Amino acid sequence: MRTVHHLVPLALLIAMPCTAFAPWGMEGVGIVSTRNTELRATVHPDGNSIIWSSPDRAGGPGGGDLWIARRIDGRWQEARPLALNTTASESDPAFSADGRWLYFASDHAGGVGGNDLYRAPFVDGEAGTPQNLGTAVNTRGDERSPMPLRDGRRLLFASDGRPGAKRHDLYVAIWQGDALTKVQPVPGINTDDDESDAMWLADGDGLVFARSQDLASKPVQLLVARCRAGAYVEAAPLALAFNTEDARTLAPMPDWNRPVEMLLSGAAPSPKAGRLDVYRVLVPTVKGDGSCG
Repeated sequence: MRTVHHLVPLALLIAMPCTAFAPWGMEGVGIVSTRNTELRATVHPDGNSIIWSSPDRAGGPGGGDLWIARRIDGRWQEARPLALNTTASESDPAFSADGRWLYFASDHAGGVGGNDLYRAPFVDGEAGTPQNLGTAVNTRGDERSPMPLRDGRRLLFASDGRPGAKRHDLYVAIWQGDALTKVQPVPGINTDDDESDAMWLADGDGLVFARSQDLASKPVQLLVARCRAGAYVEAAPLALAFNTEDARTLAPMPDWNRPVEMLLSGAAPSPKAGRLDVYRVLVPTVKGDGSCG
């Protein structure tokens, strides 16, 4: 069953700073989106599993957990915490486009620094034993928001522990065999603010990403940029009614099963279930010059 996109109330549409906007609807009311805080939902390419993170939902081992629900009779049902959760924090899940891997961040013991990036094999609807992505990516600081490219060749992520990073900056790494290498800052994006939660658009021809003066405590806004002359430029707010300068809108994620749609977390005036909910919106259209590959 496809998600119904609720219409934006007329008063909100009039108040928006641009003429274009994205229709939107809440994802998994009462199962995914609840009275708690739900962040960064990712859908398996077969469309039958959704995984998201919550820092305050009861039922897991605590510290922040990853949750999974299955599509049964056309809707998300039977939400439960993943077995890989620890008493530390697990967050920022992301399925690879081939469905073989679940990427995520965790600060559990035995890592390189604070939050490290991991991936776990995903087989028959279950996540297996996590693998640390190694010191080419992970630092003594915090890494977060892993996002693989559709072809699996590159990985976007955010870090505050790399040389030159002001706060969290965006980086891209390249897979060579089973190892990530050649970590470079994403060109044109990073500032003195926090940049995080980036998602590829048009296989790298554009980006939607989050920017904030402080991800932990300040408003967060999603911006869209396009590739031109080897850098991502012309960043402007994602045209969505509740993606305002004083709100917290973040965690854009593709739905590999529905290429024109994506998921994000935010607080719409209505429909609203909890602190931050998961919403489904249309993927913004960008046209770059193909020079950022």
